Amino acid sequence: MLSAAELQRYSRHLLIPEFGVAGQERLKAAKVLVIGCGGLGSPVLLYLAAAGVGTIGLIDNDTVDMSNLQRQILYGTESVGKPKVTEAAQRLRSLNPHVKIEPHHLYLTSQNALALFAPYDLIIDGSDNFPTRYLVNDACVLLNKPFVYGAIYRFEGQVAIFNYQNGPHYRDLFATPPPLELAPNCAEAGVLGVLPGMVGAIQANEAIKLLAQIGQPLTGRLFVIDALSLTTRIIQIPKLPNRPVISQLIDYEQFCAAPNLLQISPQTFREWQQMDKDFQLIDVREAHEYASEHLGGALMPLSELEKHVADIARHKLVVVYCQSGIRSQKAIELLQNQHGFDNLINLTGGINAVLR
Repeated sequence: MLSAAELQRYSRHLLIPEFGVAGQERLKAAKVLVIGCGGLGSPVLLYLAAAGVGTIGLIDNDTVDMSNLQRQILYGTESVGKPKVTEAAQRLRSLNPHVKIEPHHLYLTSQNALALFAPYDLIIDGSDNFPTRYLVNDACVLLNKPFVYGAIYRFEGQVAIFNYQNGPHYRDLFATPPPLELAPNCAEAGVLGVLPGMVGAIQANEAIKLLAQIGQPLTGRLFVIDALSLTTRIIQIPKLPNRPVISQLIDYEQFCAAPNLLQISPQTFREWQQMDKDFQLIDVREAHEYASEHLGGALMPLSELEKHVADIARHKLVVVYCQSGIRSQKAIELLQNQHGFDNLINLTGGINAVLR
């Protein structure tokens, strides 16, 4: 039942014949988990809380960075350096005290995903990398939960609903991870600041439709928007006839890694540093990124890597890193294929995974 205060707060919903009190009560009873409190998560969370979704879970292990404020509208300058889930929870509770907020300040993994997802009715994916997207998809398939997918890249955004009423899931869209050059995240490729707001609002709209049981869900269809031309299109997503059966969660970082790519986890990297293991460390980001924060080692930007080939050791291990692990993979592929290196190791998750 809706209280008198809730009837007043949601009055504009209640006036809609297709929505009404029944739709609002369904929202109040719903439990939604949002993966990522960044560019997409910000508008999604704000609109879900404002709409009156009863319980909203948040998952993010990151802290607010100054570069986030160009698009992550949940936060202000005073939030820089603080955990995103803590700041987001405070903002959402202020926006709507009738909504229960459940912050999870952690990194989503194959070990914790199923337990985290289980209490929720709907999952919304606001992540920015392919390992997490495959993990979210497979966990939802195993638990038979629908999820609302969103993705952004520079000026383009995508939205779809997967695993809903026996509809297609994410592996029908991407059966295998795309090549590295097609897989950069915002930290690697950049993004127009307003685009996450546009895409996140559409994700929230689809979530509200599912929860309130109104309208036609975006299942089996991929909505694509180009912010430069302000054009949209709908792409049909058929179910693949011979897609693999998902029976368990796997190592998604390795699944999405390039073939023949050696990886080192952030934990092992820290252990190597503590034990003074002899290895060369290379940062392939740009100079302005290195100046902002770094893990040490030599700066050899990917854009100028050919100039530094002679400076890269061949007779000991070399750990290569970037912001999130994408550019470092590209650098290793280039050095392996064109210069015969066989001693290069990629730092999984990049500096983000080590410092956050």
